[in-house]
Amino acid sequence: MAFTLRQLQYFISVAEEGTVSGAAQSLSISQSAVTDAIKELETDLGVTLFERHRRGLTITHKGHQFYRHATRILGSVSDARRSFGEEPATAAAGTLHLGVTSLVAGYVLSDLLARYRRAYPNVTVSAVEDNGDYLEHLLIGGELDVAVMVISNLRDRVALQAEIFETSPYRLWLPLGHQLAGADIISIADIVPEPLIMLTVDETEENTGKLLSAFSARPNVAFRTRSVEAVRSLVATGAGIALLPDLVYRPWSLEGDRIESRDISGALPVVQVGTVWRKGSQLTQAARDFIGLAQQQHAARGRTG
Repeated sequence: MAFTLRQLQYFISVAEEGTVSGAAQSLSISQSAVTDAIKELETDLGVTLFERHRRGLTITHKGHQFYRHATRILGSVSDARRSFGEEPATAAAGTLHLGVTSLVAGYVLSDLLARYRRAYPNVTVSAVEDNGDYLEHLLIGGELDVAVMVISNLRDRVALQAEIFETSPYRLWLPLGHQLAGADIISIADIVPEPLIMLTVDETEENTGKLLSAFSARPNVAFRTRSVEAVRSLVATGAGIALLPDLVYRPWSLEGDRIESRDISGALPVVQVGTVWRKGSQLTQAARDFIGLAQQQHAARGRTG
């Protein structure tokens, strides 16, 4: 295969923006350069990465699979470059006691932790997954060095310090062919009658309920689950729709069924993900390195997205 890192950057940007024009604008290059790069990449791979339609581009199943590889490749290249400029970091040893909330464990932490382990292989990492309230308790008690969690509703902002490194809006998930998928504008009023698949982790249910209550509507909940994969499968097979943060969106269920994602008009909740630690605590070098790496990853996504 003869694809280049630049083609991977262009591909990731198109996948995240959903249009060639949006990718070109974010990359500050011409649309023709982006289009040519995607065509060359598809030729090299021998697969179709995007379906073309009047609204823009939709990533295909093969494209989604390649997206995961592409992000890992660019992450590894970034790690390799940093390793030559920060040789002492690889020799650093220590321990990192890490907390994580359920929603971000598999969608934010996995890639971040993989990069951290590559950059600091001599640091021993222990991780605890739990709800936000309990992680705040562990942080204040000094049992955790740092946590990666949804901080939109952080309770104790007096005792805890947080740095946001990812912001994700809520969007509507629909099965393929749903009547709302073709609408130019979708409002909250349009989705109130629809059966709702409710995710019950990290205050997602609370936020969804607040959103609908503003319209004096009670959620028409068809199913409650703590599993994002279960939400995908239920939405894809037509059991209902879902309102979820875009950071957990994937266009395919585990069974290979298509899931559409659409914006909703009006003010929707925004999920903020960040690193959290106790104010005034003497952070270990391992914790400072982890927080710094999270910020670097956020900056790198901004450059390629």
